[in-house]
Amino acid sequence: MNNAADNYPVIDACMRFLSKDAEYLFYLAVIVYWFTRKRENREMVAQALTSACLAFGIGTILSHLFYRDRPFVTHQVHQMIEHAANASFPSDHSIGSFVIAFSIFLYRKKDGVIWMALAALIAFSRIWNGVHYPLDVLSGALIGIVSSMIVYQLFAKLAWPRKLLSGAINLYESVEFRIWKKS
Repeated sequence: MNNAADNYPVIDACMRFLSKDAEYLFYLAVIVYWFTRKRENREMVAQALTSACLAFGIGTILSHLFYRDRPFVTHQVHQMIEHAANASFPSDHSIGSFVIAFSIFLYRKKDGVIWMALAALIAFSRIWNGVHYPLDVLSGALIGIVSSMIVYQLFAKLAWPRKLLSGAINLYESVEFRIWKKS
Protein backbone atom coordinates (compact mmCIF):
# COMPACT_ATOMS: atom_id res chain seq x y z
CA MET A 1 0.00 0.00 0.00
CA ASN A 2 2.85 2.34 0.79
CA ASN A 3 4.42 1.74 -2.64
CA ALA A 4 1.80 4.00 -4.26
CA ALA A 5 2.68 6.87 -1.92
CA ASP A 6 4.58 9.82 -3.34
CA ASN A 7 3.20 9.16 -6.85
CA TYR A 8 -0.19 10.91 -6.68
CA PRO A 9 0.06 14.47 -5.31
CA VAL A 10 -3.66 14.95 -4.65
CA ILE A 11 -4.05 11.58 -2.93
CA ASP A 12 -0.82 12.15 -0.98
CA ALA A 13 -2.15 15.48 0.29
CA CYS A 14 -5.43 13.84 1.36
CA MET A 15 -3.54 11.04 3.09
CA ARG A 16 -1.33 13.54 4.93
CA PHE A 17 -4.44 15.40 6.11
CA LEU A 18 -6.09 12.16 7.23
CA SER A 19 -2.99 11.02 9.12
CA LYS A 20 -2.15 14.30 10.78
CA ASP A 21 -5.31 16.38 11.15
CA ALA A 22 -8.50 14.35 10.64
CA GLU A 23 -8.45 13.20 14.26
CA TYR A 24 -9.43 16.77 15.22
CA LEU A 25 -12.77 16.18 13.50
CA PHE A 26 -13.47 13.50 16.11
CA TYR A 27 -12.63 15.91 18.94
CA LEU A 28 -14.92 18.48 17.36
CA ALA A 29 -17.70 15.89 17.03
CA VAL A 30 -17.50 15.02 20.72
CA ILE A 31 -17.82 18.72 21.61
CA VAL A 32 -20.67 19.36 19.17
CA TYR A 33 -22.65 16.28 20.24
CA TRP A 34 -22.21 17.28 23.90
CA PHE A 35 -23.35 20.86 23.37
CA THR A 36 -26.48 19.91 21.40
CA ARG A 37 -27.80 19.58 24.96
CA LYS A 38 -29.64 16.36 24.20
CA ARG A 39 -29.46 13.80 26.99
CA GLU A 40 -28.88 10.86 24.62
CA ASN A 41 -25.96 12.65 22.95
CA ARG A 42 -24.41 13.39 26.34
CA GLU A 43 -24.71 9.75 27.34
CA MET A 44 -23.13 8.79 24.01
CA VAL A 45 -20.22 11.20 24.55
CA ALA A 46 -19.66 10.03 28.12
CA GLN A 47 -19.63 6.41 26.99
CA ALA A 48 -17.31 7.24 24.09
CA LEU A 49 -14.83 8.92 26.43
CA THR A 50 -15.04 6.03 28.92
CA SER A 51 -14.49 3.62 26.02
CA ALA A 52 -11.50 5.65 24.88
CA CYS A 53 -9.91 5.39 28.33
CA LEU A 54 -10.35 1.61 28.26
CA ALA A 55 -9.12 1.30 24.66
CA PHE A 56 -6.02 3.44 25.14
CA GLY A 57 -5.23 1.57 28.34
CA ILE A 58 -5.36 -1.72 26.46
CA GLY A 59 -3.32 -0.25 23.61
CA THR A 60 -0.62 0.99 25.99
CA ILE A 61 -0.30 -2.42 27.64
CA LEU A 62 -0.11 -4.16 24.26
CA SER A 63 2.50 -1.73 22.95
CA HIS A 64 4.73 -2.60 25.91
CA LEU A 65 4.13 -6.35 25.66
CA PHE A 66 4.53 -6.58 21.88
CA TYR A 67 6.84 -3.73 20.91
CA ARG A 68 7.38 -3.40 17.17
CA ASP A 69 9.37 -0.78 15.30
CA ARG A 70 7.57 1.38 12.79
CA PRO A 71 7.89 0.52 9.09
CA PHE A 72 10.20 3.45 8.38
CA VAL A 73 12.63 2.21 11.05
CA THR A 74 13.05 -1.31 9.67
CA HIS A 75 12.21 -0.96 5.97
CA GLN A 76 12.70 1.33 3.02
CA VAL A 77 9.32 3.09 2.78
CA HIS A 78 7.87 6.34 1.47
CA GLN A 79 7.53 8.15 4.79
CA MET A 80 5.08 10.89 3.94
CA ILE A 81 4.74 12.43 7.43
CA GLU A 82 7.12 13.00 10.30
CA HIS A 83 6.73 10.60 13.21
CA ALA A 84 8.69 9.54 16.26
CA ALA A 85 10.35 6.13 16.02
CA ASN A 86 8.24 4.72 18.86
CA ALA A 87 6.01 1.62 19.07
CA SER A 88 4.01 0.89 15.96
CA PHE A 89 1.64 -1.72 17.43
CA PRO A 90 -1.24 -1.00 17.92
CA SER A 91 -2.10 2.21 16.12
CA ASP A 92 -3.28 4.92 18.51
CA HIS A 93 -4.89 6.82 15.63
CA SER A 94 -6.95 3.74 14.77
CA ILE A 95 -7.87 3.15 18.39
CA GLY A 96 -8.97 6.75 18.87
CA SER A 97 -10.93 7.16 15.69
CA PHE A 98 -12.67 3.78 15.85
CA VAL A 99 -13.55 4.02 19.54
CA ILE A 100 -15.33 7.34 18.97
CA ALA A 101 -16.85 6.32 15.61
CA PHE A 102 -18.25 3.05 16.94
CA SER A 103 -19.59 4.73 20.08
CA ILE A 104 -21.47 7.12 17.83
CA PHE A 105 -22.63 4.20 15.66
CA LEU A 106 -24.13 2.44 18.69
CA TYR A 107 -26.38 5.45 19.32
CA ARG A 108 -26.82 7.03 15.91
CA LYS A 109 -26.48 4.54 13.05
CA LYS A 110 -26.50 6.99 10.12
CA ASP A 111 -23.97 9.33 11.73
CA GLY A 112 -21.95 6.35 12.89
CA VAL A 113 -21.55 4.95 9.38
CA ILE A 114 -20.00 8.24 8.26
CA TRP A 115 -17.67 8.34 11.28
CA MET A 116 -16.68 4.70 10.76
CA ALA A 117 -15.81 5.46 7.13
CA LEU A 118 -13.66 8.39 8.25
CA ALA A 119 -11.98 6.16 10.85
CA ALA A 120 -11.22 3.59 8.15
CA LEU A 121 -9.70 6.30 5.94
CA ILE A 122 -7.53 7.49 8.81
CA ALA A 123 -6.35 3.92 9.44
CA PHE A 124 -5.57 3.42 5.76
CA SER A 125 -3.71 6.73 5.61
CA ARG A 126 -1.37 5.60 8.38
CA ILE A 127 -0.27 2.67 6.19
CA TRP A 128 -0.11 4.83 3.04
CA ASN A 129 2.14 7.32 4.83
CA GLY A 130 4.56 4.64 6.02
CA VAL A 131 4.06 4.96 9.77
CA HIS A 132 2.08 1.74 10.43
CA TYR A 133 1.72 -1.82 9.23
CA PRO A 134 -1.75 -3.15 8.30
CA LEU A 135 -1.90 -5.29 11.46
CA ASP A 136 -1.24 -2.17 13.58
CA VAL A 137 -4.30 -0.36 12.25
CA LEU A 138 -6.51 -3.46 12.19
CA SER A 139 -5.69 -4.24 15.81
CA GLY A 140 -6.26 -0.59 16.75
CA ALA A 141 -9.66 -0.66 15.04
CA LEU A 142 -10.58 -3.89 16.81
CA ILE A 143 -9.50 -2.54 20.21
CA GLY A 144 -11.57 0.61 19.65
CA ILE A 145 -14.68 -1.26 18.51
CA VAL A 146 -14.54 -3.93 21.22
CA SER A 147 -13.93 -1.33 23.94
CA SER A 148 -16.96 0.64 22.75
CA MET A 149 -19.11 -2.49 22.76
CA ILE A 150 -17.95 -3.49 26.26
CA VAL A 151 -18.67 -0.07 27.76
CA TYR A 152 -22.01 0.19 25.94
CA GLN A 153 -23.05 -3.23 27.28
CA LEU A 154 -21.89 -2.37 30.80
CA PHE A 155 -24.06 0.74 30.82
CA ALA A 156 -26.98 -1.19 29.30
CA LYS A 157 -26.85 -4.15 31.68
CA LEU A 158 -25.63 -2.73 35.00
CA ALA A 159 -27.63 -0.21 37.01
CA TRP A 160 -24.76 1.43 38.90
CA PRO A 161 -22.90 2.79 35.84
CA ARG A 162 -26.19 4.20 34.51
CA LYS A 163 -26.94 5.83 37.86
CA LEU A 164 -23.42 7.23 38.10
CA LEU A 165 -23.62 8.61 34.57
CA SER A 166 -27.08 10.05 35.13
CA GLY A 167 -25.98 11.70 38.36
CA ALA A 168 -22.88 13.17 36.72
CA ILE A 169 -24.89 14.56 33.80
CA ASN A 170 -27.56 15.93 36.18
CA LEU A 171 -24.87 17.69 38.24
CA TYR A 172 -23.25 19.11 35.12
CA GLU A 173 -26.61 20.28 33.72
CA SER A 174 -27.61 21.93 37.00
CA VAL A 175 -24.53 24.14 36.69
CA GLU A 176 -24.79 24.57 32.93
CA PHE A 177 -28.45 25.63 32.99
CA ARG A 178 -27.67 28.36 35.54
CA ILE A 179 -24.99 29.77 33.24
CA TRP A 180 -26.61 29.07 29.87
CA LYS A 181 -30.41 28.94 29.98
CA LYS A 182 -31.99 26.14 27.98
CA SER A 183 -34.30 27.49 25.27
